[in-house]
Amino acid sequence: MSEPGIAEKIAFIGGGQMAEALIAGLVSTHCCESDQIWATDPVAARCDTLKRLYGVRVGGTNREAAAWAGIIVLAVKPQILDGVMKEIAGDLKRALTVSVAAGIPIQTITSAGGTGTRVVRAMPNTPAMVREGMTALAIGPGVSEGGAGLVRTMFESVGKVVVVEERMMDAVTGLSGSGPAYVFLAIEAMADGGVKMGLPRATAELLAAQTVLGAAKMVIETGEHPARLKDKVASPGGTTIAGLHRLEVGGVRATLIDAIEAATKRSQELGR
Repeated sequence: MSEPGIAEKIAFIGGGQMAEALIAGLVSTHCCESDQIWATDPVAARCDTLKRLYGVRVGGTNREAAAWAGIIVLAVKPQILDGVMKEIAGDLKRALTVSVAAGIPIQTITSAGGTGTRVVRAMPNTPAMVREGMTALAIGPGVSEGGAGLVRTMFESVGKVVVVEERMMDAVTGLSGSGPAYVFLAIEAMADGGVKMGLPRATAELLAAQTVLGAAKMVIETGEHPARLKDKVASPGGTTIAGLHRLEVGGVRATLIDAIEAATKRSQELGR
């Protein structure tokens, strides 16, 4: 089934990896035509790449792109967001604004745009680049049901979407926003273990990556608790329970929990 179309023009302020993932998803699923999208970036080569790959409008100033659009996507680093918002403040108030800047509260953006500014805060993750992303949305005051639906459609073009209260967004950042890096580390370590035991590097990496992909799909599609799925693999006195014992001795479970807590706290710091 094809995605419903988005009639609004969309300006991406910032043309980095996440902006590109969204542009690719929107164009490939026919949510938007390429001429409905304008992307800006200070690096000319980045603009050239987006134009060549997706046929979207590029270049010009942030103000020109924002004035043209009905939806403005703030896809810049949190550290430079303040300057960008000052540049396009008038259009923030007019258009529906979507922010993917980690840790930045909705209130910060509505204050920059002024009373009546409508904001949806989004936290996608990098698997959006292969249309397997996980995005959490927090809907700001004044955003209509239709507006929220448009934003949801945008992010569903690159994966799954959940709507949460904004107070949960820092924890979302710590879990799914930063989470791909934890999984990449686990895949690398699993592959290293295979190499240590004699497997060729390429074979070990494929075995590890596909195992993670398949296990994740089982959790989503079966709806079973991960602990129950784990127990089904671990037969009495077998290889898996021996491996699980070593993971518990190494504190893997507690370390992952600590990693998510640390990333959540850093997200909170960025928002202050």
